[in-house]
Amino acid sequence: MAHDLSRIDWQAPWLTPWRERGEWIAQQVKQGASVEQACNASLQLFQPQMEMLGQGHKAVCHVQFVPQAALPDGQAYEQFIFNNQQVPTRDGLHDFFNALCWLEFPLAKKQLNQLQATAIQAQGVGAVRGPVRDAVTVFDENATLIQLSDELWHALHMRDWHTAFVAMKSSWKDVQLLIFGHAALEKLVNPYKAITVHLWRVPSGLPSSDWDAWLAQDLQPDKLAAKPFLPTPVLGVPGWWPANASADFYADPQVFRPARHP
Repeated sequence: MAHDLSRIDWQAPWLTPWRERGEWIAQQVKQGASVEQACNASLQLFQPQMEMLGQGHKAVCHVQFVPQAALPDGQAYEQFIFNNQQVPTRDGLHDFFNALCWLEFPLAKKQLNQLQATAIQAQGVGAVRGPVRDAVTVFDENATLIQLSDELWHALHMRDWHTAFVAMKSSWKDVQLLIFGHAALEKLVNPYKAITVHLWRVPSGLPSSDWDAWLAQDLQPDKLAAKPFLPTPVLGVPGWWPANASADFYADPQVFRPARHP
């Protein structure tokens, strides 16, 4: 429901990359627009601003947002987007964050949609998904982009939570982090300790303005099928959650699970 958007805390650190456009859209919804109407309106408002700021190299979102009723009965959602360049959008948090991601990462979202549509055409819509379509779903719903040092990545990969989040706490000031998955963003409207995201590493030195173009190239079937995700409790990020100021926060094996040993 549209009023759900009023529950979003735009000062939350994980919403910093989404705040400017997202808060504007949420305000339009508060004033009576539907989510799809507000998202379409933002296309006209924000792209000229990017060009004025010398950011014209950022890709323009070429999809339009349409009411959920535009999706014909029996047609796959992903196939409809691929065929029509239109995204069926309901009022509510889940579709709001999905639309916001289309607006900010149009090239990456287009690549994910193309991979989904190709898999549907090859395999059908059935319940059994192949490894690529499975991985695309995980990425689309729950991926978090992260740019960090090799040392910190290794600690996270080894599930050495104390090293990653306590001993290396000061290293996080240099980490670039962006929650891409719209289901993860939806969960974080009502944050709780166990929320786990799937980290996807971004090369060091790549400017954030180039992440969309890079990601669209990086999201290839072979890489996705290998599922190079790093599941991580996202509220362990230093400074993102008041409770994690205590080292004891990370001593919860139900959330910060130890590494599996062969």
